[in-house]
Amino acid sequence: MPRTTVGIIGAGPAGLLLSHLLHRQGIDNVVLELRDRTYVERRQRAGILEQDTVDVLRLSGAGARMDRQGLEHHGIELRFDRRSHRIDFPSLTGGRSVMVYAQTEVVKDLIALREEADGTILFEAEALSVDGIETDRPAVRYRHDGAEHTLDCDFVVACDGFHGIGRRSLPEDVLTVTERTYPFSWLGILADVAPSCDELIYAHHERGFALHSMRSPEVSRLYLQVDPDDSTDNWPDERIWDELEARFAVDGDWELKRGPITEKSITPMRSFVAEPLRHGRLFLAGDAAHIVPPTGAKGLNLAVADVTLLAQALTRHHTRGDESLLDAYSETALRRVWRAEHFSYTMTTLLHSSPDDNDFDRALRLSHLRYLANSAAASASLAENYVGFSDN
Repeated sequence: MPRTTVGIIGAGPAGLLLSHLLHRQGIDNVVLELRDRTYVERRQRAGILEQDTVDVLRLSGAGARMDRQGLEHHGIELRFDRRSHRIDFPSLTGGRSVMVYAQTEVVKDLIALREEADGTILFEAEALSVDGIETDRPAVRYRHDGAEHTLDCDFVVACDGFHGIGRRSLPEDVLTVTERTYPFSWLGILADVAPSCDELIYAHHERGFALHSMRSPEVSRLYLQVDPDDSTDNWPDERIWDELEARFAVDGDWELKRGPITEKSITPMRSFVAEPLRHGRLFLAGDAAHIVPPTGAKGLNLAVADVTLLAQALTRHHTRGDESLLDAYSETALRRVWRAEHFSYTMTTLLHSSPDDNDFDRALRLSHLRYLANSAAASASLAENYVGFSDN
């Protein structure tokens, strides 16, 4: 495979959507993915799509199954002090909402579209290096089927996640990294039981945060705040359900439905931003460039925003020879990234208990939650950020 216009490292939603968007504009591209197809299609990640993400998928022809099977949500529920408060998105954001549709399904849809178009996705292709990024002939050296190959490109886009080679290919004197690690993690479960709620529940409790989400009308996705060094071995099913019930408890007759737990995992919480998102002919997108704690449901949506900008910029270059949008990509994308980082940080620190909390910290947190519940302006700010806000 001697040459392509855009070499894309990573077949997550960012890399696959970029490949699809470029194909629609007549720009040839190749996707290299370290894992096999089965792993990629089963990799559990986010499940909340912002309005802009939904719009991009629909406009690109990738939203048909999402519209049939996704669950449109018009709000979220905040729980604290055994009370429930609903944040109504459409009334606070001019009619915008979110869609519950798992990342696994977005990935399956995009792979199917690339197959229909005879697009090239090389699974089990390990990117070994990205070379020549300061020239007009960058190349990705990779291993596939036991042999090493070189993919020559006009541009390389790294969508290969936090641990990928893309970001590490930027010169050390160019790259700036800003990060924060939080003193807690999430124990996440999938359960074969109908959700106990119509919309997501974000619960603040003295014993820690809890989140009730869903993947479908038959499958629930739930999370518990746990210590960073905790293990799923410490959490038998009955203990998980008991703890969830305690943290979601409200005055009234609401009941948490229980069912078979099919998956358990513990996810660390961190914030991370790499700058710049471009050096020479190499661009970073998605988790290769930034990580947000999942409390704000922004990770997948930021990846989609990144590659939407890149697709527009590469199309402008391809059709007009104009590199202005490519030159502006890093600055433009980072404005949205930092807005999402702030929102995710705010939601995380607001809803979680910290080991270092004192009475003052706990009182401030409850005051903030009451303000969100009782102030139209505060509710509107939360809603605007949740459904997707950008000043680009």
